[in-house]
Amino acid sequence: MDERDLIYSPLQQIYREKDRWVEICIYRMPDTGWSLEVIDDKHNSTVWDGEFENDHDALEFAMNEIHTMGMVDFIESPPSNSLH
Repeated sequence: MDERDLIYSPLQQIYREKDRWVEICIYRMPDTGWSLEVIDDKHNSTVWDGEFENDHDALEFAMNEIHTMGMVDFIESPPSNSLH
């Protein structure tokens, strides 16, 4: 994989809640589905296995995970890297 070929979603963003934040990274190679990675304010990274059909689905999944767990719990004990 050549990182120069990565296509980044315009939906990537930093989500803040109080004094904590996560960076939601959504990217793909030219001939693949979208990958999801969330990097927290302590520089821990969570990457989900599998691919999303589109970048909107990836963002919706990330936001659901964060809201379901709560920001602090998401950062302190991120979900296991599992298929979505």
